[in-house]
Amino acid sequence: MSELASAKSTNEDHIQSVPVFGYELIREVLLHDLLGNEAPEILYWAGKRIARMYPLETAGQIAEFFINAGWGNLSIANESKHEIEMELSSQLITDRCKKNHNCTFQLEAGFIAQQIELQKEVICEAFEHPRKKTGKILITVKWDKKDPAE
Repeated sequence: MSELASAKSTNEDHIQSVPVFGYELIREVLLHDLLGNEAPEILYWAGKRIARMYPLETAGQIAEFFINAGWGNLSIANESKHEIEMELSSQLITDRCKKNHNCTFQLEAGFIAQQIELQKEVICEAFEHPRKKTGKILITVKWDKKDPAE
């Protein structure tokens, strides 16, 4: 059995379901109440911090992390020399976008930016582009090869 398949099998054995209401209550109500207007910026940096705690080596591992964290399905939509576009989707994201037109995905954007930074060894920044009508989120990560990460 491959290492990736083994890890996935092990993760499936440990997955427990969490009620969507409880998850959304913490994410969309409590965090925004505690963090106020600074919530998107703080969540972006929190995503970067989480990525440093869980460094991943490939885009496939990032996608697997998203599934295991309950953050949705992540796929590469487009990649060029200086940027990568990733699409994030799930029924939970679609529902969140319908219920809250001000929802953000900065936690996920920060996480992706830091993972790509670790992989490419250059400073990266991510931008979210909600496609709220379709319930999908496009996250663009940009970098400059002349700006190495420390």
